[in-house]
Amino acid sequence: MNRAELLKRLQEVQDAPQLKGRDVRSITAMLGMDALRKHVEVCEAAAGRSH
Repeated sequence: MNRAELLKRLQEVQDAPQLKGRDVRSITAMLGMDALRKHVEVCEAAAGRSH
């Protein structure tokens, strides 16, 4: 999975009610691919979604 696909997945969970009021995307510019992948997985789990 490439960076653009991971960022798209993260954008999809940004508006989930469980993440309301949290900015989960601003840190992504500083994350490497492995860290970004893990961040997306954690955010999806918090939003009650799996990919």
